[in-house]
This record gives sequence, structure tokens and C-alpha cells, in this order.
Amino acid sequence: MTSKIKVDNINKVSDDSNIINKCGTAISVGASGNTVAVTGNDIRSDSYKAADGGVIASQSGTTITLGASGDTIELASGASQSGFGRSGSVNWVTTPKTSTFTAVSGEGYFINSGSSLTCNLPAGSAGAIVAFSDYARNFATYNFVVSPDGSEKIGGVDDDAKLNVSGQAATFVYVDSTKGWVNVQNAEDTETGVPPYITATGGAITQCGDYNIHTFTSPGTFGVTKVACSAPDNAVDYLVVGGGGGGGQGGSRSGGGGGAGGFRFFASPTNPQSGNPGSPLNAPAGITVTATNFPIVVGSGGGGGNGPGPNAQGSVGSVSSFSTITSAGGGFGGGESNAAAGAGASGGGAGGGNCGPFGGGAGNSPPTTPAQGNAGGDGAPGGPGAPDGGGGGGGAISQGQEKQPGKTATGGDGAGITGFGSGNGQTISCKQYFSGGGGGVGQPYTGPALPATGGDGGGGFVTASGVGGTDGTANTGGGGAGSRSKGGTPTAIAGTGGSGVVIIRYRAR
Repeated sequence: MTSKIKVDNINKVSDDSNIINKCGTAISVGASGNTVAVTGNDIRSDSYKAADGGVIASQSGTTITLGASGDTIELASGASQSGFGRSGSVNWVTTPKTSTFTAVSGEGYFINSGSSLTCNLPAGSAGAIVAFSDYARNFATYNFVVSPDGSEKIGGVDDDAKLNVSGQAATFVYVDSTKGWVNVQNAEDTETGVPPYITATGGAITQCGDYNIHTFTSPGTFGVTKVACSAPDNAVDYLVVGGGGGGGQGGSRSGGGGGAGGFRFFASPTNPQSGNPGSPLNAPAGITVTATNFPIVVGSGGGGGNGPGPNAQGSVGSVSSFSTITSAGGGFGGGESNAAAGAGASGGGAGGGNCGPFGGGAGNSPPTTPAQGNAGGDGAPGGPGAPDGGGGGGGAISQGQEKQPGKTATGGDGAGITGFGSGNGQTISCKQYFSGGGGGVGQPYTGPALPATGGDGGGGFVTASGVGGTDGTANTGGGGAGSRSKGGTPTAIAGTGGSGVVIIRYRAR
């Protein structure tokens, strides 16, 4: 005969606390704060859940699952695992190592040092694992040494391992006494995050704030290897200066100064280091680049006149160019037998002579907007008892001066800018000046010497004796100064124009 005892609650006699309680389909064993012990027996269930119903452990067939989707399973602090094996991973220590240290199995380390650094491996045990990564990406310069414990081996060799490729990362697992630590994973690269701005090569590269500056003092290639993510950042600033014109040579008459090479530039007003972004010489927009190579042409200066005859005139400077921007060479200065001056980016100064006066060479030729230069100064005709003299060459922002009695004929001034690097133009009051006109000779055939200065921006000057003319400064586009002989002999060769320059600037950070 089968009997049943039916009850919803079983309570302890001494304090009436619940031992077993049934409410609906839920059965509770014990009460809050109790400890329920099952002595000498096991509890069997296909699913073990938390109080909120979340699965802690479950079994399906022979598969046991810990936790549920979205859960995190972790070992308590100080606890260890065994029997699971390793997947080849480590826990990375995120404070980079900067000096010699001893590794701990199960850890990975970032290495950041300005000198060669050594890591001492722990004593080997099967399954021990360590890893290293070149944080500073300079392992090629400062080798990282991995040293085994005692007589243990690395890859079967009783010696240190050396990581010497910049950007290298390696993982070592200890296998046995035969091979010791075995490198199971090795990466030799320098992959980094992709910067959102232009990356490019060519010229001498310097930095100014958030900008890269490429300076070309001779022909080359501006190679854009990656364009910026934002289209406006692909418009680069530029400075393109043509070669200055050569000065004219005078014999018994006076030579004119050479005109400056063309001055063309754009400086973004959003660049806090911009030079003269509000200047009337500033172009309306920069050059938008693509990922390609841009040939760079840097013009040479024109030669100074070295007579006799037509050779007394100087020579025109050569063009400089970048992409769609071309800056013409400066016009030549007039000389002895032909005092007429040449047109150019800035015109040359006319020479002095009895058949004059002669007009200075035209500037902004060929025409550009904004204008790339100005006209040269007129020469003085001279005559019995009257001094003759050559005019100054034109500059980027002003005309060359006309020769007047008792005055020198200064070359026209060049333009001063900032933020396009240093050591390229003529430095005056922290600015770099480019495209100054050459000075013209200003003295009578007999009498006191009248030296003449070149325009700011590398224009050549006439020496204190009033005879020789100096060259325009290299890589400024300055015009060469005019010259004359003192008393007709010896002949003084006029100054050569200064070579041009191309400078490109863009945001890189």
C-alpha cells in the first residue's frame, strides 16, 4: 500500500523557520541566511541558475556550458586555472618597460627604450608563455635582448635572442629542455594608425606647428603618397620664386640692376603660422594635390653682363614651377653698348648712356594675378658734366628706383613672409624675404663713388667703390647688381641673379 504526506511547508520546531517551502511551482529549501548542506550525496541537474534565473552552468549531452551569452566568466583574485591549456595568449602589461626586467609567465610587455634593453626570462616550465612588442618602433636602432634563465635554451640554442627589427613583436612558449623557449609567433612590421592628413616626400622636410614644409633649392619631385581624408586639407600652401635676372655691365657708362625672379605664393588663413595671408600678393587658393608625383623646377639666376658689346647686358633668369604655378625669371639689366633693360617677372633696370634716357624693363611678364613682380627703374642719360647711372631692378612689391643725380638706384623690395621655414630667404626682423631687385650703378664717370643697395629679398648691391656688382642671394630670386669700370678700366663683371626656390606646406597633424 502506498502512502502520501501532503504539506506546503516543513518548519523547524525550535524556531519555526522554514526547512522546505512550496509556493506555486517554486520549492525553496531553507530560509534567508540559512546554509543548506547535502552530506555524502550529490545534486543532479541539467541546469544550475542564479537567483535572477540566469544560467550559471548547463549540460546538453556531453557538452557543459558555463554562463550564458553576454556573461563574463572570471577567476577570483589569486585563483589559478589548470587543465584548460593555453591558447597562446598573454595578459599585456600596459606600462611600457624602459629598463632591464624579469618577465613573468603569462604576461606580455611593451618595450620603450632609448638604448639596448634586456629581459631575463623566468625559469622554464612546460607551457610557460611570454610576449614582447616594440612600443617605440626602434628595435633596429636599440636592439631588444631576450635572455634565458641559467643554461636554458631559446629555439634549441643556449644563448640570448635578439629582436632587431623596428616594430617587431614575438611570443615565446617554453616546451622542454631540448628546445627550451620556442618562438611561436613573430611579426616584423611597423603598421600604425593611418593619419588623416597628406603624406608626401621630396625636398628638405621640416616641421612648423601642425604643418610639414618641403623646401626645394634645386629641381626634384614632390611625391604625394596619400591624400588627406578631408578634401580641404588637400589644398597645399606654396611659395614659388623664379631665378633673378643678371645685372648689366658698364664700361664708361653704368649698368642697371637685374630684375627679381617671380614671386607667387598662397598661405592659408587657417594656418596660425601663415605668412601674410591677407597680403595682396596672396593667391586666392592653394593647389589641390592628388596621390601622384609633382615635378619641381627651380630656376637658375641669369648671368651678369661681361662685355664688350651686346654681352654687356645681363641675362634673364629661369622659371621655377610647381603644378600649375610658374614663376618667371627676372629681366636683365641694361649694359654699356645697349642700355635697354629686359622684361621679366620683375623688369631689369636700364643702363645709363648718352643716347638715353632708357626705360626700365616691364614687370609681371607674362602677366599673372596677383602680379608676380614690378618694373625696373629708368637709367640716367648722362652727358658732359652730368652723371649717368643705371636703374635698379624691379622687386616683388615695388619698382626699381630710377637713377637720379646724386642718388643711388636701389633695387625694388622683395616680399617678407613667415611660416615657410628658415634659412631660405634673406632674414630681416624674423621674416624671410624673397625676390628683391638688384641695385643699379650710380656714379659719374669721374668723381665720388655712389654705392647702391639691392632690394630686400636678396638683391645684389653695388660695392662701396661704385664699381663691382654683387650676385643676388641664392634661393631668393634676387636680381644681380649692375657694374661699371672705374675710368674705363679694368672691366667689372656685373652680378649674377640669385637662384629661385619652391616651398610647399600642408597640414600633417
